[in-house]
Parts: sequence; C-alpha cells; structure tokens
Amino acid sequence: MKRVCGLLLALLIVISDINIVKGADVTVSASSAILYCPDNRQIYFSENEKTKSKIASTTKIMTALLTLEYSKHNNKKVKFTQDMIAEGSSMYLKVGEVVTLRDLAVGLLLCSGNDAANAAAISIAGSAEKFAKLMNNRAKQIGMKDTNFVTPSGLDHIDHYSTAYDMALLMAVALENSDFRKISSMKSSTVNFIKPENKLVTYSNHNRLLSTYPYCISGKTGYTMASGRCLVTAAKKDGLTLICVTLNDRQDWKDHTALYNYGYENYVMDKLDDRDVFYEVDTVGGEHSTTTLCGDGVTKAVIKAQDINKVKRRVFLDNFIYAPVSDGDRIGRIIYTLNNEVIAEHSIIAVSYNNKKDNNFFEYIKGFFNNAI
Repeated sequence: MKRVCGLLLALLIVISDINIVKGADVTVSASSAILYCPDNRQIYFSENEKTKSKIASTTKIMTALLTLEYSKHNNKKVKFTQDMIAEGSSMYLKVGEVVTLRDLAVGLLLCSGNDAANAAAISIAGSAEKFAKLMNNRAKQIGMKDTNFVTPSGLDHIDHYSTAYDMALLMAVALENSDFRKISSMKSSTVNFIKPENKLVTYSNHNRLLSTYPYCISGKTGYTMASGRCLVTAAKKDGLTLICVTLNDRQDWKDHTALYNYGYENYVMDKLDDRDVFYEVDTVGGEHSTTTLCGDGVTKAVIKAQDINKVKRRVFLDNFIYAPVSDGDRIGRIIYTLNNEVIAEHSIIAVSYNNKKDNNFFEYIKGFFNNAI
C-alpha cells in the first residue's frame, strides 16, 4: 500500500511540474512556446514567448551561424587543443586532431558537440569570451532584445539566456544561410578529418523531427538539468515556412508536431503572380496601334486557409494610352484585397508594341517564325 501511494505521489509531482498552455486550438506542455512565420513575421501561437529562459544547446544555432559565415571566407583548418575540451555532448575530438571550421559546424548542429563549439569560438575569436561578444553583436543585429550569450555551447550560466521569441528570430536568420540550411537538414553527415589522415566519422542528427515530421527542414535540440528540454525547429509545406520554439518542454517532439499541424491547417501561402498576365491597349499618336502590357510583380501572401477564395483582384487600366511609350513604362496597376484590405499591389508595364494596322496576316506569321528562330 505504501509503495502504491509513493508511486501516486511521484506521478502527481511529475504532473504538477508540467505547465499546460492552452490557446489557438492547440495544447502544449512548455514554460515558453511560439509558432512563428518568418514569411510575414507573424506569431500564430505563443505563451510566455518573451520570458527570459535558459536555452541550453539551442545556443549552437548562433555559434554555427557565425562559424559558417566566417568559414565562407576562411574555411581554416582548426587544430584541437587542450583548452577546447568541454564537458557534456561531444564531437569527440582529440587533442592534436585537425578539421575545418565547416566540419565543426557539422559537429555543432548534428551531434551538438560542446568541444566543437569551443574549438570554433577559440579559432575564430581567440577565446570563448571574445566569441561571446561576437554572438551578442549578431543578436543585436537580428533584433534579439532579450538575449545574452556567455558560452558558445549553451552550458548553464546565470547570465546566459534568451526567449522563445528571440530564438525564433535567430532561426529565421539562420535559415537564410544556405550552408546552415543544408547541414541542419541532414539526418547524418560524415566528416573527413585532415589529421589523422583518412579518419572518417559519421555523426547523426539529434533532431528526431527530421524523421517523424515530413515537412521538417531544420532544427536544434538542447538540454541541461536546469533548462529542461529545449527545441527549435523549422518546417516548410507548400511554400509556407514556420518556426517552432519550445523551452522547458518534456513533450517537445509531440508539441512541435501539434503546433505545425495547427499552423498548416489554418494558414496557407498564396502566390500572387502577375508576370505571365498580358493585356493589350489601343495606342494613340504613335507609329503602332496597340501596346502589349504585362503584370510586373509577384507577392507571397500568407493568409488564413478559410480565406483562400476571398482574395479579390482588381485591374486599373485605361482603355487607351498616348504615345510615345517605352518598354518598362508603368501603365496601370493591379491590387489584391482581402476583406477590403490591400495585401498586394503590382504594376502593369509596357513590354512591346504591336503594329497590327500595317501588318497583314502573312507578315504576322513571317514575323512570328523570325522571332522564334
């Protein structure tokens, strides 16, 4: 009986530690959470998204981004030294071994190597402390107002923190880096060591969502006893990118999937493209009788799925125009509205003249084949 009571008490303690967040038709377990769309900078779900929290190894998103930005111009060879050794998750580098900076980014993003973080920081800035300054400067550029970095790995420090919102902004910028996107999307990758020669090590990605959620394109895990489970991921479906961040979440895989399902069930990317839409207007006072016009814009608008058929397109174009007209001249405009609000506006420009009054049918056919050739 005492054993049963003990088990029940332990269960109650576990349940009481979980903060259940409700809203937007989805429920998650996290101290902080956000579902963010970088395409239009909108938040579709959030709870305590600006609360400063420990972020563990999700820190390595910034470390990897800086490493890849630096390696693009100088993919230097890094010799692993005694002062680069770190506790916790590891790429298992040994003193004297040599890899490139880009290889360290692989170790950062896939196996979450704290040794890789130290190696990158020291080789780029000279010390972890100086590298932290680079991290904080980059954070300010991104707009991460509630973030302060102290370590390149994310190991606990009282002054090392961020927020779910800031981490979503960071991931949005990181995704713009093609190397970051490529590496973080790989389920595994093999590093060919420079020293010892011919040493090959394959590292597996800790981001389980790459295998369990079909639209996941990137992510970084994190965990310490103090921070709890932290997870930053990104997904893309039908052109729409979403970023999910959960901090201190025991059910992070489940919650990210639930948030993405909610996002893609309720929002879609509508591509408003007028570049293949042509018009023809009479032209007065010139050599040619008509002018061919074309739409000159494309806008990707994120809208609610229920509003996909409510987008209205209006064309503003005069019945005739006066010469002279040059290719590229703005002749009219196209406006898209949703619920009486303008969501996009494109120009209609001149693209060519048609001299239909002077050309007979056979001349038109001849001209067509000459242009084709």
